[in-house]
Amino acid sequence: MTYSIDFRKQVISSIDNSMTVREAATFYELSTSTIHSWKKTLEPKTSRNKALVKIPDDVLLNDVKKYPDAYHYERARRLNCSKTGIHHALKRLGISQKRS
Repeated sequence: MTYSIDFRKQVISSIDNSMTVREAATFYELSTSTIHSWKKTLEPKTSRNKALVKIPDDVLLNDVKKYPDAYHYERARRLNCSKTGIHHALKRLGISQKRS
């Protein structure tokens, strides 16, 4: 859940006036770490600084072409990742489970 900029400013101004961070956290029902991060940067984050994928798309597509009937755990073993990672990567690529 993202809090509005106005609410964030209100919390920070309460701390600037007379409240401690712990008192403000209790009063506004927030964590102290949230308030400390708002003191550093008031604007909410809009992007990630993390790589989006571990499994390269071209490697996975080649594996799907070579082994079209393979199970997720078999692909995971070949590509050195988890079954869940295979599931999410296939979903990202729009490849669904083969229906007979």
